[in-house]
Amino acid sequence: MTMNRRSFLYFAAATPLAAASPDHPSDFPTDIPKYKIVTRADQSSKAGLPGAYPGTAIRVHSDDSIDSSTNKVNAAPVKRMLSAGMRELTHTTDDRDAWSHFISPGDIVGIKVNCSGAPEINSNPELVAAIIENLLAVGVKPENVYIYDRFANQMRIVDYKPKVPAGVKTAAAETSRGSILGYDPYTYVEVDFFGEDDTRSNLIRLVSEKFTKVINVPTMKEHRAAGVTGCLKNMSYGNFSNVARSHRHQKTNTYSFIGTLASVQPLRAKVVLNVMDGLRSLWQGGPFLQDPKFLFFPKRIVVGTDPVAMDHVLIDMIEQKRKEEGAPSIFDRSMKHIKFQPELDPQYNSFIREPGHVWYAGHLGLGIYDKSQMKEKTLSL
Repeated sequence: MTMNRRSFLYFAAATPLAAASPDHPSDFPTDIPKYKIVTRADQSSKAGLPGAYPGTAIRVHSDDSIDSSTNKVNAAPVKRMLSAGMRELTHTTDDRDAWSHFISPGDIVGIKVNCSGAPEINSNPELVAAIIENLLAVGVKPENVYIYDRFANQMRIVDYKPKVPAGVKTAAAETSRGSILGYDPYTYVEVDFFGEDDTRSNLIRLVSEKFTKVINVPTMKEHRAAGVTGCLKNMSYGNFSNVARSHRHQKTNTYSFIGTLASVQPLRAKVVLNVMDGLRSLWQGGPFLQDPKFLFFPKRIVVGTDPVAMDHVLIDMIEQKRKEEGAPSIFDRSMKHIKFQPELDPQYNSFIREPGHVWYAGHLGLGIYDKSQMKEKTLSL
């Protein structure tokens, strides 16, 4: 269907089905807010996620990838990890063949990094540089590669430019906090959570108007409202404006908001690959490292096209670490563990976490959550 600049499609998000997974207790929210999606793209299209490899999550581990005593990332092992993961995902024996499954020479590629935890936790420049090296090998011009995120000040802290080839661009939707010029006024999700004045969250303009493909490079970490920050949250909260309004004191709407944002076209169709950075992580108080004791080093990356399956792997990682540390599960909904304060005591959290957003995104058709239907493989280098 051809649509002019002022033609829109309106859709309301579906309500959830009854959950049957042991990781998804029956007392998760059923009072889903009413969402209105406005876009110039065909929102009824199922193009994109879960992508070419639904249910697949390839984990690659290397002890040499980062020195846990110095916190220094080693570029060469990271490059080998990415190569091994991509070859395993695509069943190829050549890096260029693997990347050609997703990228063509004429593409304009946005690499969606996560800088919200910088300088301690962010998408590492060494991994981003390895991705870009493969894009250039496929034939993409350096000037057609963008490293981007929402906030310019956070990207300046990470400073990707010294590690990537000349000509590669960096971009932020908000060069100053609160700026709206980097967002598309014609693509947004409208919802009223708490009677806030601004009820719209708009998609980054580069995604809707410039990029032909997006590679999602989230970090693997705990999040005090969403439970985890992974593929889905980096794709949704990292590509839309005005999202922090979703949680206030104990109440958070991340359960349904994350998947709803990630489902918006053309974002859903343009995210062709996820490379999740788990070289270092945090298990409490995310997205920022509030205390060094919450830092740990999984020394892994996860690659795939299905953000739901990959985020389920992340949930398992965070749950295992929290169990080792004697901390409550991120699925714990007891008010006895809720205290609105800095999350310095792992027995307490400011919000009822909503890791069920991963299951809900699967319910929306964005991927496979059921472990029995997932294809997981771990490579150790």
